[in-house]
Amino acid sequence: MFDQAKMIKILSLFVFCGLLSGLTGCSSGITGSFKDPQVHLVKVDLVKARLLEQEFILRFRIDNPNATDLRVRGLIYSLYLNDVKLTEGEHSDWFSVPAYGQRVFVVPVRTNLWRHARQIVKALESPDQPIRYRLVGEVKTGLLFGRNVHVARNGEIIPGDFIPE
Repeated sequence: MFDQAKMIKILSLFVFCGLLSGLTGCSSGITGSFKDPQVHLVKVDLVKARLLEQEFILRFRIDNPNATDLRVRGLIYSLYLNDVKLTEGEHSDWFSVPAYGQRVFVVPVRTNLWRHARQIVKALESPDQPIRYRLVGEVKTGLLFGRNVHVARNGEIIPGDFIPE
């Protein structure tokens, strides 16, 4: 026969296994209906522009297509201009996006365009010609069963549109 200590260990093992199977069932139910949020770069503000360092504020909007609040744990990003990597980094502010809602968040960025001056000057020689930009990264979501949502945005800007007349 089993003694009481062995019986407690066996019961504890069954309870632990039951909890684990319940958690995996919950997580598959949550992730099965999860729709990836949409992430948009909506605005870029120049804060300071010095010879060796520039400071920008990137404003992103996250649209949550899910029926539950979306917990965001941060953003890992790289920003390219005509295939030249201007900056990369990680922003780790935590916030929630309401169900079927949206939220704008701000990411401060520092760059050193001096080392890319030749490519940037060449791109600006024709201010009416578009310059390609590309933003790639991952938005970290969730708490216990988080997942990373990949972000890739491409577009063009025309430098002449930003030059005052």
